Amino acid sequence: MPRFFLPRQALSASDVSLTGGQAAHVKVLRLRPGDRVTVCDGQGLDYPGVLLETGPQVRLSLEPPVPCAAEPRLQVRVWMAYAKADKLEHVIQKATELGACEIIAFPSARCVSRPDAASLPKKLVRWQRIADAAAEQCGRGRIPRVRALDSFPDAVAEAVQSPLAVFLYEKEVRTSLRGVIPPGLTAASLMTGPEGGFTPEEARTAQDAGMLACTLGPRILRCETAPLCALSALMFACGELD
Repeated sequence: MPRFFLPRQALSASDVSLTGGQAAHVKVLRLRPGDRVTVCDGQGLDYPGVLLETGPQVRLSLEPPVPCAAEPRLQVRVWMAYAKADKLEHVIQKATELGACEIIAFPSARCVSRPDAASLPKKLVRWQRIADAAAEQCGRGRIPRVRALDSFPDAVAEAVQSPLAVFLYEKEVRTSLRGVIPPGLTAASLMTGPEGGFTPEEARTAQDAGMLACTLGPRILRCETAPLCALSALMFACGELD
Protein backbone atom coordinates (compact mmCIF):
# COMPACT_ATOMS: atom_id res chain seq x y z
CA MET A 1 0.00 0.00 0.00
CA PRO A 2 1.42 3.46 -0.86
CA ARG A 3 2.89 5.20 2.17
CA PHE A 4 3.39 8.89 2.90
CA PHE A 5 4.98 10.70 5.85
CA LEU A 6 3.49 13.86 7.33
CA PRO A 7 4.30 15.62 10.62
CA ARG A 8 1.93 14.72 13.44
CA GLN A 9 0.60 18.29 13.70
CA ALA A 10 -0.65 17.99 10.12
CA LEU A 11 -2.72 14.94 11.04
CA SER A 12 -5.00 16.52 13.63
CA ALA A 13 -7.94 16.60 11.18
CA SER A 14 -9.50 13.63 9.40
CA ASP A 15 -9.27 15.41 6.03
CA VAL A 16 -5.71 16.28 4.97
CA SER A 17 -3.91 17.36 1.81
CA LEU A 18 -0.67 16.21 0.24
CA THR A 19 1.54 18.82 -1.41
CA GLY A 20 4.90 19.08 -3.14
CA GLY A 21 6.77 15.84 -3.65
CA GLN A 22 4.11 13.81 -1.83
CA ALA A 23 1.40 15.00 -4.23
CA ALA A 24 3.69 14.40 -7.21
CA HIS A 25 4.29 10.86 -5.99
CA VAL A 26 0.53 10.23 -5.99
CA LYS A 27 0.46 11.17 -9.66
CA VAL A 28 3.52 9.06 -10.49
CA LEU A 29 1.79 6.05 -8.92
CA ARG A 30 -1.37 6.89 -10.91
CA LEU A 31 -3.53 6.67 -7.81
CA ARG A 32 -7.21 7.51 -8.09
CA PRO A 33 -9.99 8.60 -5.72
CA GLY A 34 -11.04 5.63 -3.64
CA ASP A 35 -7.56 4.10 -3.51
CA ARG A 36 -6.32 3.27 -0.04
CA VAL A 37 -3.04 4.66 1.28
CA THR A 38 -1.24 4.91 4.60
CA VAL A 39 -0.03 8.14 6.16
CA CYS A 40 2.57 7.89 8.89
CA ASP A 41 3.52 10.52 11.46
CA GLY A 42 7.14 9.39 11.54
CA GLN A 43 6.81 8.60 15.25
CA GLY A 44 5.40 5.08 14.99
CA LEU A 45 1.72 5.68 14.20
CA ASP A 46 0.00 4.76 10.92
CA TYR A 47 -3.14 6.49 9.71
CA PRO A 48 -5.07 4.37 7.17
CA GLY A 49 -6.62 6.62 4.54
CA VAL A 50 -8.65 6.86 1.35
CA LEU A 51 -7.92 9.31 -1.44
CA LEU A 52 -10.70 11.82 -2.04
CA GLU A 53 -9.13 13.92 -4.81
CA THR A 54 -6.09 13.39 -7.05
CA GLY A 55 -6.51 16.33 -9.43
CA PRO A 56 -4.87 19.71 -8.95
CA GLN A 57 -5.30 19.10 -5.21
CA VAL A 58 -4.57 15.80 -3.49
CA ARG A 59 -6.87 15.21 -0.53
CA LEU A 60 -7.52 12.17 1.57
CA SER A 61 -9.66 11.06 4.48
CA LEU A 62 -7.88 9.51 7.45
CA GLU A 63 -9.04 6.86 9.88
CA PRO A 64 -7.92 6.66 13.54
CA PRO A 65 -4.21 5.84 13.95
CA VAL A 66 -2.79 2.44 14.82
CA PRO A 67 0.77 1.47 15.87
CA CYS A 68 2.97 0.65 12.90
CA ALA A 69 3.33 -3.13 12.79
CA ALA A 70 6.62 -2.89 10.90
CA GLU A 71 8.43 -0.85 13.52
CA PRO A 72 10.87 -2.89 15.65
CA ARG A 73 10.70 -2.82 19.42
CA LEU A 74 14.48 -2.88 19.65
CA GLN A 75 16.03 0.56 19.22
CA VAL A 76 19.42 0.21 17.52
CA ARG A 77 21.77 3.08 16.76
CA VAL A 78 24.36 2.44 14.09
CA TRP A 79 27.66 4.33 14.45
CA MET A 80 29.80 4.25 11.30
CA ALA A 81 33.15 5.94 10.71
CA TYR A 82 33.36 8.03 7.55
CA ALA A 83 34.13 5.98 4.45
CA LYS A 84 35.02 6.68 0.83
CA ALA A 85 32.59 7.27 -2.02
CA ASP A 86 28.95 6.39 -1.39
CA LYS A 87 29.51 3.62 1.18
CA LEU A 88 27.92 5.59 4.01
CA GLU A 89 24.90 6.34 1.82
CA HIS A 90 24.51 2.63 1.14
CA VAL A 91 24.60 1.86 4.87
CA ILE A 92 22.07 4.60 5.65
CA GLN A 93 19.61 3.17 3.14
CA LYS A 94 20.00 -0.46 4.16
CA ALA A 95 20.19 0.20 7.91
CA THR A 96 16.90 2.09 7.63
CA GLU A 97 15.33 -0.92 5.90
CA LEU A 98 16.68 -3.24 8.58
CA GLY A 99 15.16 -1.17 11.40
CA ALA A 100 17.87 1.14 12.79
CA CYS A 101 16.48 4.06 14.76
CA GLU A 102 19.46 6.34 14.12
CA ILE A 103 22.62 6.42 12.00
CA ILE A 104 25.55 8.49 13.23
CA ALA A 105 28.73 9.22 11.27
CA PHE A 106 32.00 10.19 12.91
CA PRO A 107 35.71 10.60 12.07
CA SER A 108 38.37 8.15 13.20
CA ALA A 109 42.13 7.98 12.81
CA ARG A 110 42.17 5.83 9.68
CA CYS A 111 39.36 7.50 7.76
CA VAL A 112 40.56 7.98 4.19
CA SER A 113 37.82 10.48 3.41
CA ARG A 114 35.73 12.77 5.57
CA PRO A 115 33.55 15.80 4.75
CA ASP A 116 34.84 19.25 5.60
CA ALA A 117 32.88 21.79 7.63
CA ALA A 118 31.61 23.53 4.50
CA SER A 119 30.25 20.42 2.79
CA LEU A 120 28.89 18.53 5.81
CA PRO A 121 25.53 20.40 6.14
CA LYS A 122 24.62 19.60 2.52
CA LYS A 123 25.69 16.00 2.95
CA LEU A 124 23.53 15.66 6.07
CA VAL A 125 20.51 16.90 4.13
CA ARG A 126 21.20 14.34 1.40
CA TRP A 127 21.77 11.53 3.91
CA GLN A 128 18.53 12.33 5.70
CA ARG A 129 16.62 12.28 2.42
CA ILE A 130 18.04 8.81 1.73
CA ALA A 131 16.73 7.64 5.11
CA ASP A 132 13.36 9.30 4.46
CA ALA A 133 12.94 7.55 1.12
CA ALA A 134 14.06 4.19 2.49
CA ALA A 135 11.64 4.44 5.43
CA GLU A 136 8.76 5.20 3.08
CA GLN A 137 9.67 2.38 0.71
CA CYS A 138 10.04 -0.34 3.35
CA GLY A 139 7.00 0.53 5.48
CA ARG A 140 8.75 1.94 8.54
CA GLY A 141 6.76 3.80 11.16
CA ARG A 142 9.70 6.03 12.09
CA ILE A 143 12.27 7.84 10.02
CA PRO A 144 15.75 7.26 11.43
CA ARG A 145 17.64 10.41 12.23
CA VAL A 146 20.97 10.81 10.44
CA ARG A 147 23.61 12.98 12.07
CA ALA A 148 27.36 13.44 12.44
CA LEU A 149 29.72 14.01 15.35
CA ASP A 150 32.99 15.89 15.41
CA SER A 151 35.27 13.26 16.92
CA PHE A 152 35.75 9.61 17.83
CA PRO A 153 35.72 10.34 21.60
CA ASP A 154 32.39 12.15 21.18
CA ALA A 155 30.96 9.10 19.41
CA VAL A 156 32.17 6.73 22.13
CA ALA A 157 30.81 8.98 24.90
CA GLU A 158 27.33 8.85 23.35
CA ALA A 159 27.34 5.23 22.23
CA VAL A 160 28.31 3.89 25.65
CA GLN A 161 25.08 5.25 27.13
CA SER A 162 23.10 2.44 25.45
CA PRO A 163 22.18 -0.64 27.52
CA LEU A 164 24.37 -2.61 25.07
CA ALA A 165 27.26 -0.70 23.47
CA VAL A 166 29.20 -2.87 21.01
CA PHE A 167 32.51 -1.96 19.39
CA LEU A 168 33.03 -4.21 16.35
CA TYR A 169 36.77 -4.82 16.17
CA GLU A 170 38.52 -7.08 13.68
CA LYS A 171 41.32 -7.91 16.15
CA GLU A 172 38.90 -9.22 18.75
CA VAL A 173 38.78 -13.02 18.45
CA ARG A 174 37.14 -14.31 21.63
CA THR A 175 33.97 -12.32 22.30
CA SER A 176 31.18 -12.70 19.74
CA LEU A 177 28.24 -10.41 19.24
CA ARG A 178 25.89 -13.30 20.02
CA GLY A 179 27.62 -13.84 23.34
CA VAL A 180 26.98 -10.34 24.70
CA ILE A 181 23.26 -9.95 23.87
CA PRO A 182 21.29 -9.99 27.14
CA PRO A 183 17.69 -11.25 27.36
CA GLY A 184 15.03 -8.58 27.05
CA LEU A 185 17.30 -6.09 25.30
CA THR A 186 15.48 -2.86 24.37
CA ALA A 187 18.24 -0.65 22.94
CA ALA A 188 21.77 -0.99 21.61
CA SER A 189 24.60 0.84 19.86
CA LEU A 190 26.75 -0.79 17.17
CA MET A 191 30.00 0.95 16.22
CA THR A 192 32.10 0.08 13.16
CA GLY A 193 35.26 1.55 11.68
CA PRO A 194 36.52 2.89 8.34
CA GLU A 195 38.29 1.03 5.53
CA GLY A 196 41.49 0.68 7.55
CA GLY A 197 39.74 -0.34 10.76
CA PHE A 198 40.21 1.13 14.21
CA THR A 199 43.63 1.76 15.71
CA PRO A 200 44.66 -0.10 18.89
CA GLU A 201 44.47 3.23 20.72
CA GLU A 202 40.88 3.74 19.61
CA ALA A 203 40.02 0.20 20.70
CA ARG A 204 41.44 0.90 24.15
CA THR A 205 39.56 4.19 24.35
CA ALA A 206 36.27 2.48 23.53
CA GLN A 207 36.84 -0.38 25.96
CA ASP A 208 38.02 1.90 28.76
CA ALA A 209 34.78 3.87 28.32
CA GLY A 210 32.74 0.68 28.76
CA MET A 211 32.07 -0.49 25.21
CA LEU A 212 32.25 -4.23 24.50
CA ALA A 213 34.72 -5.22 21.79
CA CYS A 214 33.21 -8.02 19.68
CA THR A 215 34.03 -10.04 16.61
CA LEU A 216 31.76 -10.76 13.65
CA GLY A 217 33.59 -13.97 12.85
CA PRO A 218 36.85 -15.02 11.21
CA ARG A 219 36.32 -13.12 7.96
CA ILE A 220 37.36 -9.49 7.53
CA LEU A 221 34.28 -7.56 6.41
CA ARG A 222 34.29 -4.38 4.37
CA CYS A 223 33.42 -1.20 6.23
CA GLU A 224 30.02 -1.02 4.50
CA THR A 225 29.29 -4.70 5.21
CA ALA A 226 30.13 -4.82 8.92
CA PRO A 227 27.40 -2.47 10.24
CA LEU A 228 24.69 -4.18 8.18
CA CYS A 229 25.88 -7.63 9.22
CA ALA A 230 25.90 -6.64 12.90
CA LEU A 231 22.50 -4.96 12.68
CA SER A 232 20.95 -7.97 10.93
CA ALA A 233 22.46 -10.38 13.45
CA LEU A 234 21.23 -8.35 16.41
CA MET A 235 17.72 -7.98 14.99
CA PHE A 236 17.56 -11.71 14.30
CA ALA A 237 18.82 -12.63 17.76
CA CYS A 238 16.20 -10.41 19.38
CA GLY A 239 13.31 -11.78 17.32
CA GLU A 240 12.83 -8.69 15.16
CA LEU A 241 13.02 -10.67 11.90
CA ASP A 242 10.33 -13.21 12.84
